Amino acid sequence: MKRILITGGAGFLGSHLCDRLLKEGHDVLCVDNFFTGSKTNIAHLMGNPYFEIMRHDVTFPLYVEVDQIYNLACPASPVHYQFDPVQTTKTSVHGAINMLGLAKRVKARIFQASTSEVYGDPAVHPQPEGYWGHVNPIGPRSCYDEGKRCAETLFFDYHTQHNLDIKVVRIFNTYGPRMHPNDGRVVSNFIVQALKGEDITIYGDGSQTRSFCYVDDLIEGFVRMMGTEAGFTGPVNLGNPNEFSMLELAEKVLHLVGGQSKLVYQPLPIDDPRQRQPNIALAKEKLGWVPEVELEDGLKETIAYFRKLLAK
Repeated sequence: MKRILITGGAGFLGSHLCDRLLKEGHDVLCVDNFFTGSKTNIAHLMGNPYFEIMRHDVTFPLYVEVDQIYNLACPASPVHYQFDPVQTTKTSVHGAINMLGLAKRVKARIFQASTSEVYGDPAVHPQPEGYWGHVNPIGPRSCYDEGKRCAETLFFDYHTQHNLDIKVVRIFNTYGPRMHPNDGRVVSNFIVQALKGEDITIYGDGSQTRSFCYVDDLIEGFVRMMGTEAGFTGPVNLGNPNEFSMLELAEKVLHLVGGQSKLVYQPLPIDDPRQRQPNIALAKEKLGWVPEVELEDGLKETIAYFRKLLAK
């Protein structure tokens, strides 16, 4: 049994990670300020004697005794991270500094949930870890993109300067149950609109592509990365390399949900990437990891979750 801290533990990904680590017999401390996280995501864990919840903002120092830290705290959808861009940057940068300081003090292994957004609107496709990215440093998405890029810098500087045991992954589009219904992400948008019988909003002409990884596959990648040998730091791309256009995704959702929703087109948001697809050769080699859940199967689970949520 390890004592494991998960920042952002009441969020979409964090709550699934809590489930997984408790199932493996660990003692889990979930830290969240509940800006985008929700107690409903972790309510089913409250009776578990090995689960503890703490309301805390990672932009302030935290003093606890743990063996491992998963740093997931940060609003991750444009709707949420653009609401308070200064706080978003502080969460990535100050949060990283505070968690790295904690890891240094207690000699814990620390994991950083970085993002494919560090690649920006990529000029290389698909994106390997060695690609440095094509990012606008002063655009509306910069608070998140550059915040995460700076967090990676801090992780590697702590590793170099203090020999800290770090693990860094770059998360590509992930979906599944417990996504926030109003997070503005394409999967949740399409499903919620279809379930409500509303028109499906396509930004741009719908030809832009994304790769969609089901949450269970991603969490498996997290755990495998945390279990790699000391000295292997990453960064490692985690995502599903199967690429779909926005039109293809909309059609799949409409097919699975049914109903009479129509497609309507809106202008593409500023700095919205045209393509996003991970090169996962390193994850295959170092983690023995490949995503297993097909998009249609994952969408069925996600639709069932949202159907139940909207019926309340």
